[in-house]
Amino acid sequence: MSNKKIIDASSKKVFPDLKEIFRYKDLFYTLTWRDFRVRYAQTTIGFLWAILQPVVTLLILTLVFGRFVGVETKVPHILFTVAGMSIWSYFSYVMINSGSSIIASQGMVKKIYFPRLIIPMSKAIVGFIDFGISLLIMVVLMIYFGISPSSNIWYAPLFIIMGIFAALGVGIWLSALTVRYRDFQHVVPFMVQIGLYITPIAYPAEFAVQKLPDWAATIYYLNPMAGVVQGFRWSMFGSEAPGDLIYVSIGIIVLIFISGMAYFSKVEDEMSDYV
Repeated sequence: MSNKKIIDASSKKVFPDLKEIFRYKDLFYTLTWRDFRVRYAQTTIGFLWAILQPVVTLLILTLVFGRFVGVETKVPHILFTVAGMSIWSYFSYVMINSGSSIIASQGMVKKIYFPRLIIPMSKAIVGFIDFGISLLIMVVLMIYFGISPSSNIWYAPLFIIMGIFAALGVGIWLSALTVRYRDFQHVVPFMVQIGLYITPIAYPAEFAVQKLPDWAATIYYLNPMAGVVQGFRWSMFGSEAPGDLIYVSIGIIVLIFISGMAYFSKVEDEMSDYV
């Protein structure tokens, strides 16, 4: 019996076949391990870049918002910031690397058939390197300042899962769009830079919302990471509790993920023609 994949345009599926993705799990593991190994393989200081990058970003945000702007927080500002940055660093990594992932793998995409969704999904696994390092920095700072986790910590996995789905949804959308519209390769870094400041990483969400009219506050939470970052920090330190507007972020995450999967499934069979 032949193992060749026959692509039938008349049998389009609304969403990618998850069972098929599971059948190619060995390829998924291989791509993930490859990305993990080569990420810092050709750099002089290697894995230290994974620590240096979040530390430098943390110090800059703390200096700007903690010193210059004077944002007041329930816990030391550097600890407040690293909690927000931990989940943001994961999101931004997946966003940047998923966007160009299909194009970067064009040699394989042109030669053999496999579920293309495996490529951006593998980036979501490698992104846990940044997330884990940021969490480690947060734990060290909590010990240094003598800060204990709040009683809400049991909600932390929920907000982490929300962050994962937000990253996957945006990453899947960008990986599909960039194949046909190469301009997105230049747009994505700009989006990440803007997102770093419009997401409540170094300041409480209320700091921005209170200065906005009601309609603009709702728009602020259309940023899916606004609710995720605020909720994750609340689960860790019991700081500002997420208000009703967090449901706006949750709704956007669900919409982005489902629509991203649907769009990816729609254009998947045409990707080899564009890369």
